[in-house]
Amino acid sequence: MTRYVLRRLGLLLLTLLVASALIFALTSVLPGNVGRIILGPFASAKAVANLNHQLGLDQPVWERYGEWLWGIVRGDWGKSLALEVPILPLVATRLLRSLGLALFSLVLLVPTALAAGVVAARRQGGLFDRLVSVVGLAIGAIPEFVTGVFLIFIFGLWLKILPVQALPQGPAGLGAYLLHLLMPAAALTLLLFAYLFRMTRAGMVEALAADYTRTAVLKGLPERVVILRHVLRNGVLPTITVIGAQLGWMVGGLVVVETLFQYPGIGSLIEYAAVNRDIPLLTGCSLVITFVFACSNLIADLVYAALNPRVRHALGERA
Repeated sequence: MTRYVLRRLGLLLLTLLVASALIFALTSVLPGNVGRIILGPFASAKAVANLNHQLGLDQPVWERYGEWLWGIVRGDWGKSLALEVPILPLVATRLLRSLGLALFSLVLLVPTALAAGVVAARRQGGLFDRLVSVVGLAIGAIPEFVTGVFLIFIFGLWLKILPVQALPQGPAGLGAYLLHLLMPAAALTLLLFAYLFRMTRAGMVEALAADYTRTAVLKGLPERVVILRHVLRNGVLPTITVIGAQLGWMVGGLVVVETLFQYPGIGSLIEYAAVNRDIPLLTGCSLVITFVFACSNLIADLVYAALNPRVRHALGERA
């Protein structure tokens, strides 16, 4: 298991290195004249040349990439061209906010989807199975901005039981903070519930029909023990990988939800950087999102290996 962890960490570093090269190429090489893109088509050639010199864009590509990568490692990510503030503290603050929203959404999503998938698999073809499948697919097909508007209208404007904005005005405690995050988290939960539910249900149906489940039943083990120790542990393994991928998407793909609920996260910062042609800020945000995706997939792989005896056995044989 230790060798597997070290191998996955090495793969993580390699992934980040390759991703950094691609991000640098896409944001600094492929667009063409970055100074012209930032200043616009009516800027003078001298102003464009001065800006390119200030950004170091008149140097060879490999030198620029080396200096940029060394700055990333040292924590010097440069300054935002539009906001004129250091990029690293700004991106870190926005990332923590998006992580908070994503984790709160997972707290609502994962237990609900897992429980519904387990119950539906145990009563396959029953009323609950058909009802949750149809309703989940219908809600999952609705875009998050439509679901968000519906939640705002019902719970924020009509019933007036939840705040519309995702952040409280002024200092607030944890309870008030979570209360403000409830509606955007609910919008994400409704969007992803159907996919996670189907994955859990399919895995549970396969696990319930497996030989080890029949063996456990024939041994006379109680149904609760069979479900918790044998069926659930193996049935949710495919879902773990999906959860790891969804966490990365929740952090970086929340532009619509963050804009709708006025939540200053990393998604809205990416939109701001793209609209204002802030290439250094866009590069920093892209690198952070890549790091979150890689780390979430790493955690999912480690949990998968810890829960799956076959993976641990294979790792032991390789060692």
